[in-house]
Amino acid sequence: MRDISCEEITRTVRDLCIQANCHLPVDVQEAIVKAEGSERSPVGKAILGDLEENFRFADARELPICQDTGMAVVFVELGQEVHITGGLLSDAVNAGVAQGYVEGHLRCSVVGDPLRRVNTNNNTPAIIHLTLVEGDRLSITVAPKGFGSENMTALRMLKPSVGPEAVVDFIVEAVSNAGSNPCPPIVVGVGVGGTSEMATLLAKRALLRPVDQHNEDPFYADLEAKALARINALGIGPQGLGGTTTALSVCILHYGTHIAGLPCAVNIGCHVTRHASAVL
Repeated sequence: MRDISCEEITRTVRDLCIQANCHLPVDVQEAIVKAEGSERSPVGKAILGDLEENFRFADARELPICQDTGMAVVFVELGQEVHITGGLLSDAVNAGVAQGYVEGHLRCSVVGDPLRRVNTNNNTPAIIHLTLVEGDRLSITVAPKGFGSENMTALRMLKPSVGPEAVVDFIVEAVSNAGSNPCPPIVVGVGVGGTSEMATLLAKRALLRPVDQHNEDPFYADLEAKALARINALGIGPQGLGGTTTALSVCILHYGTHIAGLPCAVNIGCHVTRHASAVL
């Protein structure tokens, strides 16, 4: 058994909140630069150049890449041989989010109640997804989620008889309906299977995969490629002003499901699809 203190968890989450909001992952940076080279629309090409200038400036000056610094979505993988000391894991994570957003001068965008809507002024509560794994390590990933893209989330309970093409159709439909709202070029996370809540969680987790990687399963890799090609043929383009670059990547995660169902969820990440990780 290995002890990890709540203080260490809080410090780590604090630092990850700042890192994720100020430093775009390298794979997304490279995808935007590559897209600028291949974009056919002059306006789209200029916008991609502006996005590149923006993330490089943010990276150099330790400034937020986007004014919407998101709601903190935190994925925690807790080794079964870890003993957390000094308090509750959830309290430690929320304390780290509060410190990161306040001390990092990040915009606090979270209200404590969805209907009375009073800002908590420290961006808590966070959304925490906990998974138990083998070993004596604690892995933390902070993925701030802006709501221009989050509001474009789509869920459909498909009939199991429809087949894979219907899944691709739904993905493309969700992106088409989203239009310019999620600030393209986007990253498209897709969850297939499980139950309704599992499909949406898979779609959110799918956004963590590097955009230059493909599904390890050739069957799903083919579906991702088909969906990406059709999405980029929509002509929505960078920031919705037209072009050949609407999405940088489509990532599908799947899970077993009931014989009577085929849940499918789409969760869209904007051009600032951010996340930062640490292992304790």
